[in-house]
Amino acid sequence: MQIYLARNNQQAGPYTLEQLNQMLADQQVLLTDLAWHQGMTEWKALGELTQGKSVYMPEGYIPPAPAPASTAYQHTTSTPASSTQTHAQHTTNKNELASIPSRILAKIVDLLLWLPATFILTAFFTPAQETQFATLNQEFINVMLDSNADPALAQQLQTQMFEMFSQQAWIVTAFYLIIMLAIQAFLIAKSGQSIGKKLTKIKIVDAETGEKTSLLRAFTIRSVCFIFLNIMLMPISTIIDWAFGLGEKRQTLHDKLAKTQVVKQ
Repeated sequence: MQIYLARNNQQAGPYTLEQLNQMLADQQVLLTDLAWHQGMTEWKALGELTQGKSVYMPEGYIPPAPAPASTAYQHTTSTPASSTQTHAQHTTNKNELASIPSRILAKIVDLLLWLPATFILTAFFTPAQETQFATLNQEFINVMLDSNADPALAQQLQTQMFEMFSQQAWIVTAFYLIIMLAIQAFLIAKSGQSIGKKLTKIKIVDAETGEKTSLLRAFTIRSVCFIFLNIMLMPISTIIDWAFGLGEKRQTLHDKLAKTQVVKQ
């Protein structure tokens, strides 16, 4: 029989019945402490189970051979739950959270991997088109820096630049992006690490169990969804997202939505 104990929302165990009775005799546990074991539908106070005595003998229980000396009653930081949850909590406690600088560095590395897509779009330009594109790009930058400029002009210049990209350039760029997404998805599914996270020796895990999480949560929700969100709402979305990462658990907004954490490898 494996018995779990809890006090002040902190759980310990499992213990054998013999260990529990020894701790009761040594006053290492109290009759007001909660207890649970297989066959019970809910947690109950020890005093209710022992009927106020300092020994617990469940009806129909057959004691095994003499057990080793009892262990001290120690609290863990989990809430009352099954043995599976206790193991999951223990695993989570072993994981050390990744530092903010290492996460930022990993993000920078991953973002740099998308830069070739920009060069691919302009790789099909003729010399004349390169000159025209450079001129339009400089005008666009000047408009963006001018607080009194007409927003419609910036939109017009951006449209003109996009129209200069050939269909062939778009196809090759899309092909490159799909390959990069596939590589990142494969790596994250295998080890919870993108290329940037591999280089910085950090990884994505389930926030509750500390174990590897599903591709849907680790990649689709954390990365793909936020790529489109950042495209639409940059830089506000990025600022809000990373502001969450300054909390105690260092979970960014996309971590919270995906129920993940980033820890050291």
